[in-house]
Amino acid sequence: MIEEIEIRESLPSDVASIEKLYPDAFPDEDLLPLVRELLREESIVLSLVGIVDRALVGHVIFTTCSIAGRTDKVSLLGPLAVAPAWQRRGIGSALVREGLLRLENAGAIQVYVLGDPAYYERVGFEPEAGVTPPYPLPKEWRGAWQSVSLHNAEQPPHGKLSVPQPWLQHGS
Repeated sequence: MIEEIEIRESLPSDVASIEKLYPDAFPDEDLLPLVRELLREESIVLSLVGIVDRALVGHVIFTTCSIAGRTDKVSLLGPLAVAPAWQRRGIGSALVREGLLRLENAGAIQVYVLGDPAYYERVGFEPEAGVTPPYPLPKEWRGAWQSVSLHNAEQPPHGKLSVPQPWLQHGS
């Protein structure tokens, strides 16, 4: 676990470092078009960076979403990236935990993610059955659709997650 990590909301001056981070962390995926679009949507995203010794070493985005027929605040986590040299040191988990805390304080009740269950269960995510993902998933990915409850909702959300335009253009 890294002890001296600063976590804060991203700034326009962080964009160049963020744009370098994703190809380094995911050399086989082009996440930059989605990341760029999401960062332009400041009113619907929480974008956090992890800084160690004044270097940006991690980034996560939480996008405000909705579920048909519900007024609850919900979010979608992703993408999340940590510089390869800084992986397995708790930076990604620290970014996610801070994001969940900020979303909970803002009144969000649930956060969804499509990701590795072994990783995300460490920060409280569990398989999600009540809310379907915005895209059809291959059967073998079904366990990767997960959520974490931030507030005890009277009734857990049910329905289909509705995502904003950047996810419709780049997320499928």
